[in-house]
Amino acid sequence: MNPMRLYLDNCMFNRPYDDQSSISVRLEAEAKLNIQESIRSGEYELVWSYILDYENAKNPYWERQEQIGQWRKYAKYDVSEDDALLQQAEQLHQLA
Repeated sequence: MNPMRLYLDNCMFNRPYDDQSSISVRLEAEAKLNIQESIRSGEYELVWSYILDYENAKNPYWERQEQIGQWRKYAKYDVSEDDALLQQAEQLHQLA
């Protein structure tokens, strides 16, 4: 059976850096760290995208930007912008 593919958005990558005084933030951060370990062990496959690169480049905290960018090396799939992707996004947008 093939490992499940996961796309972690920029908010998820940043969650462990958020203020952990809220129980919900702390639980979400722990869940994200658990998922990271599952990616490293091969249980899940990470999907990366050009959007993550763009959003991460806008991160005002250089250290976070660097740490998050390191996750690209674990990605088994890298989604790039192309006409087919943009067309599918437009179709989905029209459904909303």
